[in-house]
Amino acid sequence: MQWAWLIPVFCFAAAPLIVVFGQKLPGKGAILSLLAITGGFVAFWIVLVNFLGASPTSSGCFTSEHTESLTCVYEQSWFHAADLELVWGIIIDPLTLVMLGLVTFVALMVQVYSLGYMKGDPKFGWYFAVHSLFAAAMLTLVLADNFLLLYVAWELVGICSYLLIGFWHERPSAREAAKKAFIVTRIGDVGLLIGILLLWREVGSFSMTEAFNAASTGAMSEGVTTAAALLLFLGAMGKSAQVPFHVWLPDAMEGPTPVSALIHAATMVVAGVFLVARAFPLFSAYDADPLLVVAIVGLVTALMASTIALVATDLKRILAYSTISHLGLMMLSLGAFGYTAAIFHLLAHGFAKALLFLGAGSVLHSTEELEIGRMGGLRKVMPLTAFVFSIGALSLGGIPILSGFWSKDEILAAVNDHRNAVFIVFGLITALMSALYMARATFIVFYGDIKQAMEHVHESPWQMIIPMALLAVLAAGFGFLSFNWPGNYDGIGSFVSFGEGHGFQFTWWLGILSAIMAVGSFIFAWMTYVKRRIALETITSKFAPVLKVVENKYYFDEVYQWVVDRVVLVFSGVIAWFDRAVVNDIAVNSPADSVRRLGFTLRLHITGHVYSYTLAMVLGSVGLGVFWWIRST
Repeated sequence: MQWAWLIPVFCFAAAPLIVVFGQKLPGKGAILSLLAITGGFVAFWIVLVNFLGASPTSSGCFTSEHTESLTCVYEQSWFHAADLELVWGIIIDPLTLVMLGLVTFVALMVQVYSLGYMKGDPKFGWYFAVHSLFAAAMLTLVLADNFLLLYVAWELVGICSYLLIGFWHERPSAREAAKKAFIVTRIGDVGLLIGILLLWREVGSFSMTEAFNAASTGAMSEGVTTAAALLLFLGAMGKSAQVPFHVWLPDAMEGPTPVSALIHAATMVVAGVFLVARAFPLFSAYDADPLLVVAIVGLVTALMASTIALVATDLKRILAYSTISHLGLMMLSLGAFGYTAAIFHLLAHGFAKALLFLGAGSVLHSTEELEIGRMGGLRKVMPLTAFVFSIGALSLGGIPILSGFWSKDEILAAVNDHRNAVFIVFGLITALMSALYMARATFIVFYGDIKQAMEHVHESPWQMIIPMALLAVLAAGFGFLSFNWPGNYDGIGSFVSFGEGHGFQFTWWLGILSAIMAVGSFIFAWMTYVKRRIALETITSKFAPVLKVVENKYYFDEVYQWVVDRVVLVFSGVIAWFDRAVVNDIAVNSPADSVRRLGFTLRLHITGHVYSYTLAMVLGSVGLGVFWWIRST
């Protein structure tokens, strides 16, 4: 396990090699990126096998007093700053391992898919170089055992996201989307940095373990612990696109579709959920007040994003708002003490959503179209894409017995057990809408009669189909990991947990209710969009004002633009005037101008004529004499 640090190093090494030597290598260096992430994926399995065979007596390993699970930490000195010694290290625990598996597998699938999708792009090599750098940064973030290293990787992930969203920077929309994502997430990152510095001031170290111990033992006060947790949550809100920082994610669809599958579905955006899970001892300390904030923000985000996904007409944006909604569900689960449920859904959602984005990319690759109203019946010309996309949609929609059903049921159970009725009611409404918008997108695009404009469409190449097929297997069957198996495995709850782990516990009334809602939603969508037996015009006309607000995404972008134009720019203009007129002209330039004018005045007595100097001396002497005489009389 000590060699787990090699998992990101493979990708770190590949990125500069592709940039420098890519043009001279086969596939412009893409092979290096694929070999690096494949090496990381293989190394993950080696680390997993070693971890499963380890015990608290193994080198560097112990039983965490917080998660009550085996944890292995390996550190070494990084550098010294005055009296502070900074170390860097890796932490291997169940949370780390599930994230390593998700990131390496999805990144590998996306890169194989990209061989077909990005074929012929003039920046083919650069695309894979940034892909490798992003994977390396995300893997480092997951492995980091201290907040300083985590923050470095966190910011590097943001830079890579900026580069990939703006990959086609020739397009104004891509440039603007990249800047928007970078700026919005930086707002949250400021909170994260302040929270890390607050913990360092209180603990005297960047070590996560020491910070968690200080919170659990009372060495760090309740006020400081709560403030630090909420500041860390600001960073998580930015990365995981929680309200009000959610506005960057839909625009990030301007990047290549495989980027959406990698960064904005399965890896980068779940970094915020991972951060809250990693710092859970801070959030759950004392009275766990920060978790109530997490639950409220998660619920509002999930509910709001799901309503927008119901009316969106761009396929990738539907999936983008679906991602925001499900990230909100994960935050809601964490806020309801559903640690295991949140991580379980993170994995199930990651596989299904990566599949759906790759399916959307397959549709775009063949049709050059994303408006769902212009498509229809594609299953007749793209049967494989339609099949795997349908599996992903059914899974996220919560159809039994696919993986999304089990993970979503665990979230609802946690909310029902630890939060009041308001949370479970709106959680169920969100689950209902999740099934509705996935059914709507699937049936409109792939089922019904094929439109004439789509008859020329063909199936995508094998480089794109195989990764989608493998992801479809996990989207369908990953949920069975929740069950007890013969042997030592007692369900995912016995592996990933906070506190004492336990096997899968099915809440029958919630499971049956959510299954009925999911199946009913798909039947309703089938009757509406395929059979055309249900007309929505009457409903939409009655709720036209509400629909207008939802279709305009609750006017968040317009409000932000107004704030920028009327507040930020006006205030900046006042500050600029003060800086120019007061600071520069009065405080800085005025003394200099006074000295300059005095110098010009004083230089007039320097004539260079001896008789002028003599006259001045005589007049001065006479003046002094007269003054002395007046004083003496």
